[in-house]
Amino acid sequence: MYKIAKKNLPDAVYNWIKDFFDSRMHCTKFRGEVSEPVDILAVVQGSGLGPAAYIVNAADLQPIHRGNDLVKYADDTYLVISAVNNHTCVDELQRVQAWAKENNLRLNASKCKEMTFQSPRARARKSQQLPPLCLDIERVQRMTVLGVVINDRLSASDHVTYLITSCARLHTRYAC
Repeated sequence: MYKIAKKNLPDAVYNWIKDFFDSRMHCTKFRGEVSEPVDILAVVQGSGLGPAAYIVNAADLQPIHRGNDLVKYADDTYLVISAVNNHTCVDELQRVQAWAKENNLRLNASKCKEMTFQSPRARARKSQQLPPLCLDIERVQRMTVLGVVINDRLSASDHVTYLITSCARLHTRYAC
């Protein structure tokens, strides 16, 4: 709430947000048994305020090296490091981990992926070695970013295939 308090919000809006986040509890029902309620100390996933709260909270998360970029949307964060800054990868990721800890968050390493883009000419030469993996994060050839499939060739083919497959599934499901 201290980060939200720094924003120029009317008192009524600030108080409404504070009330929304205060005294939230969660319990789980499994096979007819209900657990004891426990306090929630984080933003509720899927809540209407969740994405906005993350953006306010993450506003102070910035890259530490010139030329690198952090792109944030809802609760997703993308670290973009140019080839000339490849040597800064460990510094940047350690900074993100430290920031997460300072802000009562946890970096979900299983969701972290690395993608290295190369020009078609460099790919054809195959002599140019890819940089070593950064902190053992899995390197992938494609990933979905905000619903768009991006591949390491910057080609639209994987996304087009995804769209066609999705449409074909819908057509099959609703065919009469």
